[in-house]
Amino acid sequence: MISVTKLLFSTEYFGDTLRYNQNSKGARHGVTHDAGPVVVWNSTRTCNLKCRHCYMDSDSKKYQGELTTNEAKQFIDDLAEFRVPVLLFSGGEPLIRTDFFELAAYAAAKGIRPTLSTNGTLITPEVARKIKEIGVGYVGISLDGLREVNDKFRGKEGAFQAAMQGIQNCVAAGQRVGLRFTINHHNLQELNNIFDFIETEKIDRVCFYHLVYSGRGNLMMGEDITNAESRQAMDIIIHRTRDFEERGLTKEILTVDNHCDGVYLYLKALDENNLALAERIKALISLNGGNRSGIAFAEVDPSGFVHPDQFTQHHTFGNVRERKFGEIWTDLTNPILSGLKDRKPLLKGRCGACQYLAICNGNFRTRAEAMTGDFWEADPACYLTDEEIGIR
Repeated sequence: MISVTKLLFSTEYFGDTLRYNQNSKGARHGVTHDAGPVVVWNSTRTCNLKCRHCYMDSDSKKYQGELTTNEAKQFIDDLAEFRVPVLLFSGGEPLIRTDFFELAAYAAAKGIRPTLSTNGTLITPEVARKIKEIGVGYVGISLDGLREVNDKFRGKEGAFQAAMQGIQNCVAAGQRVGLRFTINHHNLQELNNIFDFIETEKIDRVCFYHLVYSGRGNLMMGEDITNAESRQAMDIIIHRTRDFEERGLTKEILTVDNHCDGVYLYLKALDENNLALAERIKALISLNGGNRSGIAFAEVDPSGFVHPDQFTQHHTFGNVRERKFGEIWTDLTNPILSGLKDRKPLLKGRCGACQYLAICNGNFRTRAEAMTGDFWEADPACYLTDEEIGIR
């Protein structure tokens, strides 16, 4: 995750203390040497929508074998023991779980910051108030465009309007809320509209995700944006972030799942001859250390299986029903988990030869594997040129 706001203006938000920390780069099992990873828990696979790019391949049916309330509480106890700082409740649609509020409050009571990733369609005014009351730190609501564009991706007419109401209910309740937008060939033209939208609706935050080829997202591999379009998207994001700052609007702007974005920001600052900004950006992204799947980021699926991130569920390290999360996360007998924690010698192609490898850490392995069949090959979504990354 790249904080464009932090890199450009040094504005500090909660997640920046985890992303840009002096002690984080050398940590092998968490965000720092004395804390565990941020954990995404896909608490259910059931969803009331059917999104085209869903990495969980979710549907409206009930799935068997998901963690019970008591099992989930034991899992949360284990996370607290391992000093996990954040637990992101995701799905499917996590609000479909009838025990969501109980479990999120339980996590907060254990000293873990609960956050929520949702499609927003189930957030009534009462739900928004309860989310705020139990201490959910942040609600991320997925939109992939405005109205017809979003509804086409979400597989349901009216999904945009329902999500819009959910956003407004969060704002009215004083709950910190933001958008999650996955960039692809079909919605690239919506980027400026999204910036206009978050200003009009007084939304605090937006995360622009790069497409990862996983689940139903695998079927969209040929619908990803080109390298030129990735650069175009970043130029829009940089321009609009600067515009917000110049007008005194407090908005947190992030990009997710492509760490060459940080290098692109650094190179742009050099091109603008803003050497002070370039050095600050380079220092921060060096602290961040690039992709942290298997290190500072983990995922647990609805059945309790542990994975390096939510997009890499075809590689499993153990189950929290059988062993504590911390034991699984520090067991390096699995070659994928062990490799992720020290991946640089394993990376191939452009990633292995890149002069910014220490900053990017090889980007996203799942995209490389989906495209080439080799987990350690170069990430095809890197849009930097050979010259820019030092290959001639």
